[in-house]
Amino acid sequence: MSGTGIVVVLHDSADDLRRLLGSLAAVAVAPQVVVVDAGSQDDGPQLARDWGAEVVEAGDVGFGAANNIGLERIDASVTLLLNPDIVVGDVTAIEKLTRHARREDALHVPRLLNPDGSVQRSAHPVPGRVSALLPAIVHPRALPGPLRHAADPWRADAPDDRPVGWAIAAAVAARTDTLRRLGPFDPAQFLFYEDLDLCLRARAAGVPTILHPGVTMEHRGGHSTGPAYGGEPHELLAVRRREVVRANLGARAVSLDDAAQALTFATRGAGRAALRRDAGREWAQLRALRAARRG
Repeated sequence: MSGTGIVVVLHDSADDLRRLLGSLAAVAVAPQVVVVDAGSQDDGPQLARDWGAEVVEAGDVGFGAANNIGLERIDASVTLLLNPDIVVGDVTAIEKLTRHARREDALHVPRLLNPDGSVQRSAHPVPGRVSALLPAIVHPRALPGPLRHAADPWRADAPDDRPVGWAIAAAVAARTDTLRRLGPFDPAQFLFYEDLDLCLRARAAGVPTILHPGVTMEHRGGHSTGPAYGGEPHELLAVRRREVVRANLGARAVSLDDAAQALTFATRGAGRAALRRDAGREWAQLRALRAARRG
């Protein structure tokens, strides 16, 4: 078993998929591409077939379950899990991540960029630690370099590869056998924080998550969840994060993570309000966390 496989999960993602497949056309060695359709109503599945991908009609299943289904079809030794709203701008990115995965048994993630080229907040420390309280009060940009990078590892300067607590699973490369051993995802989790759960379970199994700032991919983000929920579902996000942290790290970690999250939302909201900027998102996040704690 050799080569590289790619699993992409669709849910009304035709426009995004068109961009992703177009960017894969320039990859030197064609990967095995498996596209799993989770109940799309658009022409995404047919677009994938026309391109030459294997398409699996999975029905109305969650993101994690759909990825698990796709992974079972992969014959390659290394698999990349890619969201359809990824664009592989650097044609060597897949080759680099594949090489890293063959060299080290880990979850390997690239630096994710917004469409305007700015860096996304895609890599984070392990939640539920006392060390998270300082950057919740003092913005990480104001902290010295080591503390800043520990609080916000996504800010790390390229090309310094570094282990992180967890990362957004919009683009993850690992050995196929390792992903299968991990699940990779819990099929009972329908949506949100599957990536946090995966990275924490992998960490517990001795498989780190490694950020490679020198490898970049564009990620639009929220391509299907935003419209489906009419914006950010703050309440659901708060509940899901607490569930995942509790399941993997215990009640004490939940309490510390709640405190760090609440301080972050409150201080950032107050700062934006003092500057007469819109703080609606921060206040909504704080209300959602309070509701999740009461629930």
